[in-house]
Amino acid sequence: MGQTGDGAILECMHAGALAKDFPTVTLDTSALEAAKLMAGNDLPGLIVLGSNGCPYTVLGGTQVLRMSVPLYIQDDPTLAGVVDEAAADTFVAGLGNKTVRELLPEEPFDLPVVGARATLLEVAALMARVRIPVVAVVDNDTLLGAITVDSLLDHALGT
Repeated sequence: MGQTGDGAILECMHAGALAKDFPTVTLDTSALEAAKLMAGNDLPGLIVLGSNGCPYTVLGGTQVLRMSVPLYIQDDPTLAGVVDEAAADTFVAGLGNKTVRELLPEEPFDLPVVGARATLLEVAALMARVRIPVVAVVDNDTLLGAITVDSLLDHALGT
């Protein structure tokens, strides 16, 4: 238990209590389907499950954008201003027939995973260290859900 500045006592919450159901995709999921799932649920990323059904990595929204935006515009962002609006609004068409596997870096980063008994400070420290806004919560190799930076901050700030 901790204490707030006004002397109130805070209950120690563990990751398992804050974890919420979280959409997952597989390596073979269509990139466009994954992007729609992310956008439709206002998520910063998705947990990607490996062939064994266990968390494999995170597909971040920025990885989707990297594969959607042409390299010449990524290399020189001023070019984005000269593309007509109709073409600019369809940049996600660049996802085409790609799969989630193709959106991931060649060496995907490790998925931030914590056990159900991890403290929220442990979750926050992990997010800060690996710079990924989604942490998977597992118990005995079973995905319980995930904690996003948004839900972690909401809880920490009491909002």
